[in-house]
Formats: sequence, C-alpha cells, structure tokens
Amino acid sequence: MSGILVDTSVWIAFFRGNEEARTLFPLIDTNQICTNDLILAELIPFLSQKKETTLVALLRSIEKTDLEIDWRGIIQMQMSNLEKGINRVGIPDLIIAQNAIENGLKLLSFDRHFELMKKGIGLELYELK
Repeated sequence: MSGILVDTSVWIAFFRGNEEARTLFPLIDTNQICTNDLILAELIPFLSQKKETTLVALLRSIEKTDLEIDWRGIIQMQMSNLEKGINRVGIPDLIIAQNAIENGLKLLSFDRHFELMKKGIGLELYELK
C-alpha cells in the first residue's frame, strides 16, 4: 500500500492549478499516493458532470485502500474533538482520518481541522515540500 492518502481538498486545489498542490506531481510520479472510495465519491460525480474524463481516469487508476468503518471509533473521535473544542468536523472527514490511521498512512489534506485533531487520535499528516 502506498504511504500517503490524498484528501479531497488537495485534489480540488490540484485540479484548480493551486501552486502548493502542484507539488503533488512527484508523489504521483513515484506512486506514493492512494485514495479510497469516499474520496472518489466526493470527486468523481462533479468531474464526470463536467466531462473531465481524463481526470476521472487518473483518479480511478490510483491505488485504493479498503474502507472498513468502525462506527464506535468514529463516535469516539467526534466526542474527543468536541471535548477539545474542535467543532464542525464532518463524518466523511472522520472516516478519512480513521482510514488513514488503520492503514498506517499519512494523510495529505489542506483542511485545518486535521491538524487540530491529529494528536488526540494518532493521525499522521504529510506535509508538502
């Protein structure tokens, strides 16, 4: 399994040509990234509607991690977040964090709340250089 799970926020920035996200190219070229069905479900419908078939094909070609959702763990993560004052973390992002942790992956995301909650749940983030 590749070592970096790339979150939806990074892909959106990448597709928009964001300079920071462009540093994703070497990770793609060296096959260091992976995705999951939740991330694909957030991206592919919009890209398909816009007839971005090349981007859809790119996303579908990336290695996928299996999603095995531990709902008790999700509830615990959200309770921990709320106790620490970390509000508005959506269930999809909790599932993505859980998927990264359970598969020993670093998460690459531009969503700030992952940085806020990483210590309490054992999430390791990947920093773009």
